[in-house]
Amino acid sequence: MKKSFYLSAAFTLSCFLFISCTKEDSLSATDNSSVAASASIDVINELDVQTGTQVSFDKLTAKKTGKSLTSSCATVTMDPQTSTFPKTFYVDFGTGCATNGITRKGKLKITFSNYITETNSTMTVERVDYYVNGNKVEGTIVYKNTTITVPQWTRTVTNGIFTDTKGDVYQNAGSYTIKQTGGVATLNLEDNTYEMIEGTHTVTKQNGGKITLTVLEPLVKNFSCDYVSKGKLNVESTLMNGTINYGNGDCDNKGTYTQNGIEFPITM
Repeated sequence: MKKSFYLSAAFTLSCFLFISCTKEDSLSATDNSSVAASASIDVINELDVQTGTQVSFDKLTAKKTGKSLTSSCATVTMDPQTSTFPKTFYVDFGTGCATNGITRKGKLKITFSNYITETNSTMTVERVDYYVNGNKVEGTIVYKNTTITVPQWTRTVTNGIFTDTKGDVYQNAGSYTIKQTGGVATLNLEDNTYEMIEGTHTVTKQNGGKITLTVLEPLVKNFSCDYVSKGKLNVESTLMNGTINYGNGDCDNKGTYTQNGIEFPITM
């Protein structure tokens, strides 16, 4: 069984549509801030699950991935020290730890009920005074192994709060099902393929505006590629009803958003 699915879903839209929108209309035609926040939230959730998985492989299984996800400026400690499960680790990013253009500070508290590769095991990620690129992130992620035959996990976010650098607050919650569909039989992480096969995530702005993103067609993520290369998300809110399309399998950061038959490019 291999490493968790990593979804890189950060995107910007050149225009968000509503009923009378055309390609020439301004981005300000509707409030798209919840969509942008949703993208940032999802990237951070995946980043934190990725960090937890790295801790699991490095500290519990001795199976090295060859990639440093916490970076040399973060410290990882077990507290309390124990030889039995559950085991809790703290990843401390201090007052600022930058990796691949992303700066994190504060701590992640990561608790394992068992080895992450064991069916019914859980990895719980909690944020402790935690910031990503200046945005405060709160809430809990539970990553549960639900494997029966094919490796599979659920990722559930509860009590999520995202406070951006402007002070806008977004509550968020949701659950996704993730299945490994490639590389199961080998020890090489580079041939792993993961699919987000179902799930829904909601983001509610402090003024009550809400957006819901639902898996329409499985999102495909190859370990060897930094981006989702295929799949579709359904996007719904008061003024939006469209589809994000991640492409046909090419490893690139391009996609499209379509509404009312009009297509707009997006960059992840």
